Amino acid sequence: MSRRVLIVDDALADRSNLERIVSGAGHVALLAESGLQAIERARRDKPDVILMDVNMPDMDGFAATRKLKADEATKHIPIVFVTGKNQKADMAWGQMLGAKGYVTKPYSADQILAQLNA
Repeated sequence: MSRRVLIVDDALADRSNLERIVSGAGHVALLAESGLQAIERARRDKPDVILMDVNMPDMDGFAATRKLKADEATKHIPIVFVTGKNQKADMAWGQMLGAKGYVTKPYSADQILAQLNA
């Protein structure tokens, strides 16, 4: 089943890599470069899942997730953090915010696809 996956990362290399993994598995990749863009795209494009970086300018992934989960239109969309922040406290905070998954960089394509298929 093809899914619409919103990829949110301020780093072009990470966005491109995730887009390649997602598209290669037959899913549709939607792209955003910041937390603010992620909120706009999620409201407009209604993705099936969001892959969210944490460290971004303007609004980080944690703040964007808080806003998405507080919004009736987007609160049902599963969010998976894909981030270099690998501390247990960060992972716990991600779960408390309602994230469905947490993958740390560097990651494998299999780790990303496992999250999309979970």
